[in-house]
Amino acid sequence: MANNPGAKKAIRKIAARTEVNKARRTRVRTFLRKFQEAVTGGDAAAAKTAFIEAQSELMRAVSKGVVHKNTGSRKVGRLAAQLKKMAAA
Repeated sequence: MANNPGAKKAIRKIAARTEVNKARRTRVRTFLRKFQEAVTGGDAAAAKTAFIEAQSELMRAVSKGVVHKNTGSRKVGRLAAQLKKMAAA
């Protein structure tokens, strides 16, 4: 257990940062879910709007350090592929 003041402060900072990151990760998942629902529903216009929002939120999470850059790019690429497949069909 932390014994000196610096270690105790570090624990408090880590706990606060964890809460912020958890909220950001949840927000990203919400936008991804909205995109999936739009694709499943078959509404191309809603899917495009949801894609733009999801992409923006994912890249924001990348810039904040919640998600690794490659992970964010991979997820955006997969979303774009789904959107393209939907538009072609």
